Amino acid sequence: MSEFNPAGYDELRVHETNIPGFYEIDLDVRGDNRGWFKENYQKEKLEALGLPAFDIVQNNFSYNVERGVTRGLHAEPWEKYVSVANGSVFGAWVDLRQGSSFGQTLTIEINPGKAVFVPRGVANGYQTLDENVVYTYLVNAHWSPEAKYTFVNAFDPALGIAWPISQAEAITSEKDDNHPLLADVIPMEV
Repeated sequence: MSEFNPAGYDELRVHETNIPGFYEIDLDVRGDNRGWFKENYQKEKLEALGLPAFDIVQNNFSYNVERGVTRGLHAEPWEKYVSVANGSVFGAWVDLRQGSSFGQTLTIEINPGKAVFVPRGVANGYQTLDENVVYTYLVNAHWSPEAKYTFVNAFDPALGIAWPISQAEAITSEKDDNHPLLADVIPMEV
C-alpha cells in the first residue's frame, strides 16, 4: 500500500513528456494534522504554465475497491485531465494516433499530488496500488454511444509496460482482456 505524504507537493508545475501533447502536472497540496487540501484544476494557473486550453463539459469518477484493479488501455476522441482523490495508481499511456509517435508509451504514478493531461488518441489505463482508490477525470466532450474509441491490450509485451501487479494477479474485465495487440491496432485519426 502506498502512503501519500503531501510534503514536497507545494508548487504547481506542468511538464511536457515524451508523448506529444501529454503533460504531467505537479499539484500544490497543503497538508496538516487534519489531512490535505488541493486545487485539483485551476484553468488560469494551469494554462499560464503551458497546459492547453481545456473546456470541461463532464467530470467522471471511478471507484476501485481492491488493489490491482487494472483498466484500459482506451484511446478516446476527447482530452482528459486525470487525477485521484484517494489512493494511488500506476498510470500507463500509449500513443495510438497516426504519426511518428504511434506506439510510444509512458508510465507515471498518480497520487493526490500528481495529475496528467491526456490528448485525444492516446490510450489511457491504470492499475490501483491501494484499496478504495477514487480516480477522477475531466473531459472536454460528452460520452456518447457513437464515440469512436481505439484500444490496445494493456499486457501486450510489445508495449514494455512494467505493471507493478502481474497480469495473473490483476483484476481486469473480459472486455479489456480482449483488446488487440499493438501490431493489430489501426491508428486513430485525430
